[in-house]
Amino acid sequence: MELKIKSIHFDATEKLEDFIGKKAAKLEKKFEDLSELEVQLKVTKPATAMNKEVSLTALIPGGKFFIEKVADSFEEAFDDCLDSLKVQLTKHKEKLRER
Repeated sequence: MELKIKSIHFDATEKLEDFIGKKAAKLEKKFEDLSELEVQLKVTKPATAMNKEVSLTALIPGGKFFIEKVADSFEEAFDDCLDSLKVQLTKHKEKLRER
């Protein structure tokens, strides 16, 4: 799986990138069809709460999934995105099995 991390209007710390990499590696073990995961990190309004936005784009053979979440921290928003992605990928796998 190819992992792309883009931070928009700021520089992501190495700690944050490691966190994303470890979580993405766990996801790859469960869903081996995942070919690319693109993560976009953005600070929407710097002086307010709930200003960290994370967008995930996951590519699998025959499909593309997009999830976007906003939270107080990038880690929390990324975890929320991963939870949503797991649900979508599980549903997709079930549909493929039914065919």
